[in-house]
Amino acid sequence: MVPTEAATKRLARWRLILGTAAEEELNTLRQCVSPDNPLLSGDERVMDAALAAIYDETGGTVATGQSNSSHTTSRGAGSGASAPVLSRWLGDVRTFFPDDVVSIIQQDAMERKGWKQLLFEPEVLAHVKPDIAMVGTLMALKGKIPERTKETARQLIGAVVEDLKKRMESNLRRAVTGALNRRQHSPLPSLSGIDWKRTIQRNLKHYDVEHKRIIPEKFYYFDRAQRSNEWKVIIDIDQSGSMADSIIWASVVAAIFASLPSLDTRVVAFDTSVVDLTEQCNNDPVDMLFGIQLGGGTDIDKSVSYCQQFIEEPKKTLFILISDLYEGGNQSRLVRRMREMRESGVKTLCLLALSDDGKPFYDANIAKRFTRDGTPSFACTPNLLPALVEGALKNQNLSELVQRLGVKLDS
Repeated sequence: MVPTEAATKRLARWRLILGTAAEEELNTLRQCVSPDNPLLSGDERVMDAALAAIYDETGGTVATGQSNSSHTTSRGAGSGASAPVLSRWLGDVRTFFPDDVVSIIQQDAMERKGWKQLLFEPEVLAHVKPDIAMVGTLMALKGKIPERTKETARQLIGAVVEDLKKRMESNLRRAVTGALNRRQHSPLPSLSGIDWKRTIQRNLKHYDVEHKRIIPEKFYYFDRAQRSNEWKVIIDIDQSGSMADSIIWASVVAAIFASLPSLDTRVVAFDTSVVDLTEQCNNDPVDMLFGIQLGGGTDIDKSVSYCQQFIEEPKKTLFILISDLYEGGNQSRLVRRMREMRESGVKTLCLLALSDDGKPFYDANIAKRFTRDGTPSFACTPNLLPALVEGALKNQNLSELVQRLGVKLDS
C-alpha cells in the first residue's frame, strides 16, 4: 500500500504532466487516497497555469505570480497576451522550474505560441533567462527589434557571451601559450629570442671600463608566446539559420583568439555574399553577432576564396571552416580549393558544428571528400577545441589527433 502523502504527490505530478484533461479522473483517485486534500496545492496551481499556457491546447491561464490567483487569457499563436502578463508568466516559470527546464519552456513558448514578437518589449526581455537558444532567436529577429529594446537585447546577448567566454577562455589561452612557448620544449636559449634592450639595461652595472664593454651576468629573453602575430588564424563562419548555436560559440572563440597578441585573427561570415567581421570581433563579440545575418543561401567556395588572400605564410596559418557544407556554389572547386590550401602547408579544419548539441545535419559527401584530402570534418564540442588548436600550432597531424581524441571523422 502506497503511503497517503506519497500517493498524493504522485497524483499531483501526473496532473501537472497530463493537464486539465486528466483533472476529473485523477480527482476521483484523489478522493480515495486523500479526500481532505486538494489535488494541487496553491503553488502547484501556479505551475499548472504556466504550463497550460504553452502546452494545453484547449485553454488555460497565464499565472500572475501570486499563489492564490491567476490571470485568464486566450492562447495560441497571436493570442495577444500583453507584455506585463507574459512578464509575470516568465517570472512564475523561473520561480518554479530549474534552469534547464526554463530554457525548454521559453523556446516552446516562442515556437508553439508565436510569442517571438513579445520579446520586443523591454520589460519582457528583461525577465528572459539568457541562453544560447534565446540569443539565436534575437539574432534572427534583429532587423525587427525596435530601438527601445535594442539595449536590453544587447545586455542579454552580452550576458550569454560573457558566460561562454568564461567557460572557454582559460583553456584556449593555455592551449595557445603552451603551443607557442618554445622555451619550455628546449633547454637551450635562442639567440634570436634575446631581449637586448632589457639585457643591456639590467647589466649596465657590469660595465668593464678597461675593455669598454658590458659583460652580461644574465641574459633576458622574450616570452615567445607573447610575440606578435606568430600564427594567423582565419575563422570562416556559415551564416545559415541552422548554424545559429555554432555562430555564437564561434564569435566567443574568435574574440578570445583576437585578444592574444601571438595570433593574428581574421573572422569572416558568409551566405551567398561574404562579410569581414574582424574589426567588430576585435572590438566586441556582441558587435560581431549583430553583424551576422542568419539565413539565405550558401556559397562556401566564394568565402574560402576570399579568405585565401590573407594567407601569407601557409605553414603559420590555421584555417577553421565552420559549416554544415550544404554548398550552393561550386562544390568541386570548393573541394579542390581546400585540398590545395592544405597541401600548401595550411592547417585546415572543418567543424560541421561547434556546440554541445548532438549530431548535426550536414552534407556527408563533401565532408567525406574533405576528410580524405586531409581536412578533418566533424562536429566539435567547445571542450574539445583547445586540444585541436594546440595540436595545430604544434604542427601535429590533425586527422590523427582528432582520432586520438576519440572523434569519429566523416570518411
